[in-house]
Amino acid sequence: MRIRGMPRSTALTRRPNPYIRLFRTPGALAFTTGNLIARLPMGMFGVSAVIMIAGARGSYALAGGVTATGLAATALVAPYTARLVDRYGQARIAVPATVVAVLGSLGLLLCVHLGAPDWTLFAAYAATATTPNTGGMSRARWAHLHRNDPPLLHTANSFEQAADEFCFMLGPVAAAFLCSALFPEAGTLVGAALLMTGVLLFAAQRATEPPAAPRATSAKSPVRSRGFAPLLAVFLAAGAVFGSLEVVTIAYATGLGHAAAAGPVLALQAAGSCTAGLLYGSARPARSVPRRLLRCVAAMAALMCLPLIAAWTTGSLIVLAIALLCAGAATAPTMVTGMTLVQRLTPEGQLNEGMTLAVTAILGGIAAGSAAGGQVIEQVGAAVGYFVPVCAAALALVVCAWGNGRYSAPPR
Repeated sequence: MRIRGMPRSTALTRRPNPYIRLFRTPGALAFTTGNLIARLPMGMFGVSAVIMIAGARGSYALAGGVTATGLAATALVAPYTARLVDRYGQARIAVPATVVAVLGSLGLLLCVHLGAPDWTLFAAYAATATTPNTGGMSRARWAHLHRNDPPLLHTANSFEQAADEFCFMLGPVAAAFLCSALFPEAGTLVGAALLMTGVLLFAAQRATEPPAAPRATSAKSPVRSRGFAPLLAVFLAAGAVFGSLEVVTIAYATGLGHAAAAGPVLALQAAGSCTAGLLYGSARPARSVPRRLLRCVAAMAALMCLPLIAAWTTGSLIVLAIALLCAGAATAPTMVTGMTLVQRLTPEGQLNEGMTLAVTAILGGIAAGSAAGGQVIEQVGAAVGYFVPVCAAALALVVCAWGNGRYSAPPR
């Protein structure tokens, strides 16, 4: 049937919005809602812990040490939690793992409030390492539901990346507001409640849950699959871009006398990435994912030069904010394409583990990038510090080019 006033060719070729198609999937809206509620605290806990510990103990060094310990513990524990999720199912593992993580957060709160010895803070926060990879579990559901529909799976991966950017953009702002407007422990309390509520809602949606793979824990690690290790190296270098960009921007804004503006400026970078991710989801999926990844990483390396140029030549926070907004445009497409490749390289029945390894590599890169950025700032200043994300992005490009011919999907 031809639509009146519209050319025949347009009426026949026009397709519905891919995001509308995506959420027409039965059960999709329900599990996505629960997952987003659970994912928001991921951007809250670190900021909340720093504000709470530094306010009570008067030491940012202690606060940083505690959060770094939690990050290191997560890097060690998360892949094993994900392997259990693959073997026994999301609901059976995610709920008890979240209970342990929430108890760890509440334990940290009590230790700070009651003035317990410093070592108890490290022990309590390390318990939060059992927090399940909620983003990975959501991506695993999409991969299960649309395993035979690559275009729609591409849209789903793009949506998930945009959701990540949104949660990590809103989470720190919400945490800072709660801790300052209410009381220092408010961010941790609200984050723990949201995490538990979201995981319970997500786990209750059993109809969309991927089937368990009982042999997942006895299988070899996805790292041993061809091309997986080079891909993890790309994620590691990309994480260094994110970590160094954050610490250098905070230092740069503080040096200009606008410390309070650092958060909104960084939020613009996340906003650029979020917008690019949603637009990328409407594009056609790549015929060659490795080649698309190489182009995305190259774009990221090029765009990361913009903040360096802005800081080095203008000294204007407004110009820097615009440069960060533009630089963020390559972040989400890079992560979406990388996660798509992770899904192709991960052996059957180990998808949660494979994606958690990718996230762990990103977190490790963030920690390394933050440390490197801090060292450069101390030695030569914040403006020069923008060389760190540029070098990290260049390293990601070199590693991606080297591993491009090694990416090949394992037999399913």
